[in-house]
Amino acid sequence: MYDLILKNATIVNEESIQVADVAIKNQRIALINTTINAESKKEIDLDGRYLLPGLIDDQVHFREPGLTHKGDIASESAAGLAGGVTSYFEMPNVNPATTSLENLNKKFELASQRSLSNYSFHLGASNNNIEEIKKVDINLAAGLKVFMGASTGDMLVDNRETLEDIFNYCPLNIVTHCENTPRIKANEDAFIARYGDDLSAIHHPLIRDVESCYLSSALAVELAKKYSANLHVFHLSTQKEMELFTAGEVDQKKITAEVCVHHLYFNDTNYEKLGNLIKCNPSIKQESDRQALVNAVNADKIDIIATDHAPHTWDEKSMKFIDAPSGLPLIQHSLQTLLEFYHDGIFTLEQIVKKTSHNIATRFQVKDRGFIREGYFADMVIVDIDKPYNVNKDNILYKCGWSPFEDTTFRSSINMTILNGSIVFENNSLSKDLSFGHQLEFNR
Repeated sequence: MYDLILKNATIVNEESIQVADVAIKNQRIALINTTINAESKKEIDLDGRYLLPGLIDDQVHFREPGLTHKGDIASESAAGLAGGVTSYFEMPNVNPATTSLENLNKKFELASQRSLSNYSFHLGASNNNIEEIKKVDINLAAGLKVFMGASTGDMLVDNRETLEDIFNYCPLNIVTHCENTPRIKANEDAFIARYGDDLSAIHHPLIRDVESCYLSSALAVELAKKYSANLHVFHLSTQKEMELFTAGEVDQKKITAEVCVHHLYFNDTNYEKLGNLIKCNPSIKQESDRQALVNAVNADKIDIIATDHAPHTWDEKSMKFIDAPSGLPLIQHSLQTLLEFYHDGIFTLEQIVKKTSHNIATRFQVKDRGFIREGYFADMVIVDIDKPYNVNKDNILYKCGWSPFEDTTFRSSINMTILNGSIVFENNSLSKDLSFGHQLEFNR
């Protein structure tokens, strides 16, 4: 007796597409076969709809603890489920910051009672926590987040000696935000002096410019090569940075690259309409940069696609440019955004699955997730590939209540999300009896 059988699924998995049935039992995929005729508590005919592994987003800001007026673990993980994101790694720049093992353990305890999807957390690097980094349990934290720019206080790690120690001694994948803070500060001062109150979001990619990204990314790559460290560079945004990375399969690299959906989708012409709503760090830049990122995805220079989901309230985003915080909410619509590239013939479905599920599981050694395989947890998303979906205030689930995609009609819809074998989202509604997700485990 199975718990659930999915009939006539068009399965996108491990660089192939096949029509088959999938049987689920005890939270896991029990059988994949051309036809499964067996007893089951529930059976659903997918009628050819696409079945993908649930997305693993390795870079989100859910704002808990300390910043929960913007979002929280429960609200943002729920929004992720509506977008087919079944697992996430969350960032350390909360309050208090996750720069100690004590605070890391507290977040895991919090998530066990709050997270509606599967979860893990990055430990954060600071200017003075190298001993904590050395002692971290490699089977607990997802990675070590190093802000090499775009942060403040102890979480801005820009001292060369500190960085050398981190790259030398860190036992985890080092994941970096790369921008050069002194250059950004100098650019900002110059633009304020020139434009004063007329400074706006259109100036953001000129302040946080290509060179500020390249200087920092080049330093991270240099240090990773020097110490043979495992480095994963988050949210790349420039054509120039692509020269730092090599093409190939993710499991053959110690230095890997990531792009986020907003840097693939938007360019600097979108500031005119969206303004602070797409103000983010690193900035969205020129069309030539956006196109170079798309090309790097296709060339396998970029290994992973994520969101850097970072909600802020509407009031915060409505402040004048210089005061408005950076970041935008994305996790609910990331898959639909990428499916637009499929419809345009730019990315294949197999590529999208590889870079949003398979490669994250492989790069971070996530146990029993990220693939549609017998014995793996049944984390999956079902897509109506040709059913349009309009984003509006009534269906935005973020706590902040807005999206940069509001009034956008995507060409595909999320039909259903399955988490640990249970249907958690179906026909535009979350299940009324959601249980908590699992803490992610690692094979390290």
